[in-house]
Amino acid sequence: MDLQISVFLLFLLFTAGHSLRCYECWSQTGSCANQKETACPAGSSSCFSSTGVSQVGGITTKAMSKGCIDVCQSASYNYGYARAYSSCCYTDLCNLPDPPDPVPNGKKCYTCDGNGCSKTLSCTGNEDRCFTITDNIEGPLRVGKGCLSKNLCDASSYSCCDGNLCNGAQSVTQSFLFLCCSLLSYFLLH
Repeated sequence: MDLQISVFLLFLLFTAGHSLRCYECWSQTGSCANQKETACPAGSSSCFSSTGVSQVGGITTKAMSKGCIDVCQSASYNYGYARAYSSCCYTDLCNLPDPPDPVPNGKKCYTCDGNGCSKTLSCTGNEDRCFTITDNIEGPLRVGKGCLSKNLCDASSYSCCDGNLCNGAQSVTQSFLFLCCSLLSYFLLH
């Protein structure tokens, strides 16, 4: 029994001062060649790696960052012309390798481009939901559509759905029929 207590106290002695260590970097070239080790501040429970890719007019830009974080969730979103994905790990220096580009997972969603929102997009990695988001901040109404991880749907203002191409616009005929049926039921019930 005394041996078990001694081993437990020895374990506490060696782990009490240990803080998580992660690789840290910020790169706009798409690879973290100059990453350095860093001791995470108290409260950081995980290391992360995140990558953002955008395509504008045939030019692709890729940025990457790594470091310590308090709360981390592996997640991904894809607008078609811009996407970002992150991964988390929980042991010392576990975020050394650059995360691989996610591979297509078979799910398809609608995305928007300059001609409308009828183009299809192949979702990748853990993107298991389609989304639609609208905003009219400082200008006309804008709509965005694409693929998203479920955990981002739960924690955001995105309108998410769970089927292939489920984020497409309803046709005018369907909306008109729904309106007519609603009005008819209102008059019949009142």
